[in-house]
Amino acid sequence: MRNLLLTFVSLCVISVVIGMIGVNLLDHNYWNYHGAFLLVFLTLFPRLTLLFSSIPFGGFFWWLGFVFCPRYLVALLATFNYWNANPFLVTLAWFVVIGGEGTEKYYIRRQVYYSSGNQLRDDDVIDVKAESLD
Repeated sequence: MRNLLLTFVSLCVISVVIGMIGVNLLDHNYWNYHGAFLLVFLTLFPRLTLLFSSIPFGGFFWWLGFVFCPRYLVALLATFNYWNANPFLVTLAWFVVIGGEGTEKYYIRRQVYYSSGNQLRDDDVIDVKAESLD
């Protein structure tokens, strides 16, 4: 709950700062250029979708985002292109970024921890041979 509140406050602060600085956000409507399938594929497979879709690409920072954090790249591109016309989709993209990245990293860390050592897990079965002491 704390992360969700922190994300909401951060998005509010960022939108106020963008308005104060005067960054020119475009007025494109997402639904004029793309459909629902692109949203699903950007959520599930961001790298493949960015690489093989009609989304413009290039530049040093684009490739950095593509390699290290593609969900953030998708959310930033959505913010700059569709914020004025589709703020709900852009906000949803940011929630997917925060939730998806954190969840993905949690499960990867957990899998690496359990598979790297000989640690016992809750679902491990230990067979014990019972012998009498007499």
